[in-house]
Amino acid sequence: MKSKTSNTAEISWNNALTDLINSKKPSPTLEKLSEAGVETLYDLLWILPLRIHKMPNTQPFREAELNQYFKGSGKVIHLDIKPAFGRRGKGNILLYNGHVVLKDNLSSETLSLRWFNLYPNQKKQIESLEQLLFLGQVQEFKAQKQIINAQILSPDNPAEASYILEYPTINKIGGSHLKRVFSMIPSKAWFEIPQLLPELGYDKKLSLGEAFRIIHGKIPSENFNLKLKDSAEERLIYEEFLKDQLKILTRRKFIKIKLAPLFPVNQIEKQKLLINLPFKLTIDQEKVFEEILRDLASGHPMMRMVQGDVGCGKTIVAFLAAQVAIQNGYQVALMCPTEALAIQHYESFKQLGPHLNIDLFLGSSKAKEKKLTHVRLSTGETNLAIGTHALFQETIIFKKLGLAIIDEQHKFGVEQRLRLVAKGNGVHSLIMTATPIPRTLSLAQYGDLDISSIKMMPSGRKGIKTRITEKVNYEKYVEFIKTRLSMGDQAYFVFPAIEESETMDLQNVKESLKKYQEIFSDFKVDMLHGRMKAEEKEEVVRKFREGKIHILVSTSVIEVGINVVNATIMSIYNPERFGLSSLHQLRGRVGRGDKAGFCFLVLDKDISPEGHHRLEIIEKNLDGFIIAEEDLKFRGEGDLFGVDQSGTVTSKKLANFITHTAILEQVVSDLHKLQEERPELLVPHFEKLAKDQKILDTI
Repeated sequence: MKSKTSNTAEISWNNALTDLINSKKPSPTLEKLSEAGVETLYDLLWILPLRIHKMPNTQPFREAELNQYFKGSGKVIHLDIKPAFGRRGKGNILLYNGHVVLKDNLSSETLSLRWFNLYPNQKKQIESLEQLLFLGQVQEFKAQKQIINAQILSPDNPAEASYILEYPTINKIGGSHLKRVFSMIPSKAWFEIPQLLPELGYDKKLSLGEAFRIIHGKIPSENFNLKLKDSAEERLIYEEFLKDQLKILTRRKFIKIKLAPLFPVNQIEKQKLLINLPFKLTIDQEKVFEEILRDLASGHPMMRMVQGDVGCGKTIVAFLAAQVAIQNGYQVALMCPTEALAIQHYESFKQLGPHLNIDLFLGSSKAKEKKLTHVRLSTGETNLAIGTHALFQETIIFKKLGLAIIDEQHKFGVEQRLRLVAKGNGVHSLIMTATPIPRTLSLAQYGDLDISSIKMMPSGRKGIKTRITEKVNYEKYVEFIKTRLSMGDQAYFVFPAIEESETMDLQNVKESLKKYQEIFSDFKVDMLHGRMKAEEKEEVVRKFREGKIHILVSTSVIEVGINVVNATIMSIYNPERFGLSSLHQLRGRVGRGDKAGFCFLVLDKDISPEGHHRLEIIEKNLDGFIIAEEDLKFRGEGDLFGVDQSGTVTSKKLANFITHTAILEQVVSDLHKLQEERPELLVPHFEKLAKDQKILDTI
């Protein structure tokens, strides 16, 4: 590969990689980089070294330290290079293994260098040299120091490497090959690195160009230090967050310019809606309803997420929003992740609004029933459709869809929500989640949504007590359950698996059913899991609601969709196998009425200190927002604008909104200030990003 031109004026970081790498035939390197998402020189910049070290000075062999880079020079006193057991490289070329013993030029000591899978040209180079200047990491073999696959340096060009850079392998392109690609970039080009928004002022500390030069080892080695490296990384983290926040602002801008049906509600109409409710709204519920009313009357599509713990009253707010849309002559769709939750909402809405025409859309419904409901929906007779993924099937036609309510958004993909919203024009979206969104996540991932929170629980709740139950107190736990059941309470026993597994040592539903039917022989114990037929599940849930089943042995299928006020006990077995948010969700199934709830995290074996710490977070906290923050720390973050494909350059290099919250907040603040003072500077960025369908697909 050759540099296309020595004229640095023609090199632009925004140009394609072909401006740097030129070949008469298609370049395999270019193809592999392109497959990994590296199209331009600017993309290439973001392939950051895994490690960067100063080049050490040449030292005596006795100074070589294990696992450290060492540079030395010596005379070859033993040379042995043989074929590598028939191994062959590219082009079916025979490879070699080599062993050299050097006598130190600075002392009387010796050192072994070994190479594996040498190409013929490398073999020839080593054989031709009487003196070797080398670099490598020191290892130990049979109590002797040695260096594996040392790099041979040129004594005529000692400045060829001021730094040791270790680049990652990208789509099978090795780190050493990437270093050669970077070496083709003309020196002048490193001082012409483009910036997104230099007007933000962050460059007063360190410019983006300086940061990249430091990270890629393009500054004099005597200027390099760890503090400078940290500053460079902070500057790149700022730039990464800036790119994401510009995408979020672009999505938000395009949401706000779309038109949607107007659903105005005056104070008299609002009071009529509230008077007809069986109870008074909490302060939080009333505040969130006001925010929804403003959205529905704005003339632009509502994109609001309502978050709050299980049982906080999100459903009643969704019901009120549905009433507003229906009163304005539009239809409403409520999409749920499970049939159990869809049925629960159907029954609740029927009770709250007997005057509404509500239909249930489930995948398990009989063909004749489906046909009738489809007709009622298409003619407008049905004004509220509640269902599962069945709602966005092609056969479902709405006459006039105006509001889409999605419950437990995280259980659906973006595409599924888009398919539902696409069944109308300018459809308003109300998203509900019982998994509270930590503030850092709301900034990083949901900045294009308006987020409402319901933290206040309805009055009369007695709360939930949580305890970690281990072998030492298992008998007391069983006796407590028997006492509560004899008082008329019901219990959930949740397990991570349905049946026994050869690969995982987990308690499971089927075996535990037999065990607990024997232990609680005076009570009715039955099971529920995802592999059961729909009618079987429905029958079990019905019996549990009616109190005919005292203990429901289940998988986490009951995490959403079952609301039995009389169930006061939640026992979660192998709780270390569940995420914190899932444990919190499951716990929220109890303590929903005027009786206190009890949650037991039942361990049948010792777990790691970290695992125990996770469970203690649940034991000591009922606040879903605190738990969500902790869960985020354990789980880490995902890709915000699509799923990374195997082998691609990931969207995040250094930035992590969990550990770099302060920088993220600085970016948000700087952009907000720029929007207010010089909004015209953002227009070109919005126009460019709007062409990327991946960004707008989440609207």
